[in-house]
Amino acid sequence: MNAKITLYSEKELIEKIKKYAKEKNTSVSSLVNEFFKSLLEKEEDFPITNSLSGILKNKNISKEDYEKHLEEKYL
Repeated sequence: MNAKITLYSEKELIEKIKKYAKEKNTSVSSLVNEFFKSLLEKEEDFPITNSLSGILKNKNISKEDYEKHLEEKYL
């Protein structure tokens, strides 16, 4: 069963997303539905990872530093 939702956004963003939808031969509604579904699937697929998100003290760690940390820890 479908229901209606009203969303408000910046006019420029709306125009860009309408253009994108037209180029992809789809509708803005379909894009929004797919986005919401993917958002919910990500939450469901990784509950443990999601619960740990944000617990690191240094949130500005680079990918290279993290890889180095993992190499030192496990190799």
